[in-house]
Amino acid sequence: MSTAPFQAPRLLVVPGLNDSGPVHWQTWLQSQYRDAERVVQRDWSEPQLERWAARIDATLERAAARGHGENPPFIAVAHSFGCLALARHLAQRPDSPVRAALFVAPADPDKFGVAGLLPQQRLAVPSTVVASDTDPWMTAASSRRWAQRWGSAWLTLGDAGHINAEAGFGPLPLARRWVTAMSARLAREQRPARATLAEWSFAV
Repeated sequence: MSTAPFQAPRLLVVPGLNDSGPVHWQTWLQSQYRDAERVVQRDWSEPQLERWAARIDATLERAAARGHGENPPFIAVAHSFGCLALARHLAQRPDSPVRAALFVAPADPDKFGVAGLLPQQRLAVPSTVVASDTDPWMTAASSRRWAQRWGSAWLTLGDAGHINAEAGFGPLPLARRWVTAMSARLAREQRPARATLAEWSFAV
């Protein structure tokens, strides 16, 4: 078990096609975290998997540069095509600072011809896929198959459309609860096996 000082993970927001507008749950979630980072694509209307994954890389690199070379850990929360870009990033970057991933209403990779570019095995980080029974961009059955492939937890919100603003999802408390729970899990995993009283005096 690592004895390195624990760094609280920051939030990384990865929107999908056409970005997540001001009333979208991703924007609401980002507003809850002062140090959150948001991936901004050059062209939100062009779903280019490699380019979108590269923008995730660039966003994380800029965050590290602002931290004077330190690589802060992140919990990533993605939506729609952003889920595919995040999965591609994780496949290409085993050294990614992303420590956990939430995939909400992923777009079906077969619609974009990119299924072969996505991970075909368990992801190296804990993850959850949140689906909908009425999502026009991916069936619940298909999202569950991808979740099983990635070793992700899976749940469906039922009749929830694409789980976006148009489907009535401004705030999404589930996403915030997941981020909070995952932050606590990562803290537990990084806690030294044997800590001296002095090391833990801040907890008194």
